[in-house]
Amino acid sequence: MNATAESVATPAVLRVGDGHGAALAALCARYGLELVPVSAGAPLPGSYWGEPEAGLVRERVYARDDTPVHSVLHEACHAICMGPGRRAALERDAGGDHAEENAVCCLQILLADALPGVGSARLMADMDAWGYTFRLGSTRAWFEAEADEARDWLRARGLCPRAADLAARAPLA
Repeated sequence: MNATAESVATPAVLRVGDGHGAALAALCARYGLELVPVSAGAPLPGSYWGEPEAGLVRERVYARDDTPVHSVLHEACHAICMGPGRRAALERDAGGDHAEENAVCCLQILLADALPGVGSARLMADMDAWGYTFRLGSTRAWFEAEADEARDWLRARGLCPRAADLAARAPLA
């Protein structure tokens, strides 16, 4: 199979426009965040990495139809993991330390299970395809072997969802 320049530059990952917008908006709302849709081709406010990556400004996560689902989850998890003082001043750069970044990656994987048609396995594959890097070589290897400290960080702040918590909530679709 020959890859086109576009497919090499833009890996095949789940996108907001693949029918995930409503579920992502509902998930964001559970944490006091608003998913703000942005028109095709318009700039994404607060995007740290540039388009089509999601943007983050205070409690708003900005995304277009071409924004990867993993990017929306990652930015939302940054806002979820920070205190209200940092969130109030948040624009583009979430800051935080290494432990918080790991917690963000862990939380986005956990929350993916609350999204119909996504799930943690697919999200981890998308993270790998997009270029997230972990010392063990893959997102799954990191999550299974090294994410205990990230889960502890989340638990200490009351942010580590259990499978039962996710399943008990109202459907997101």
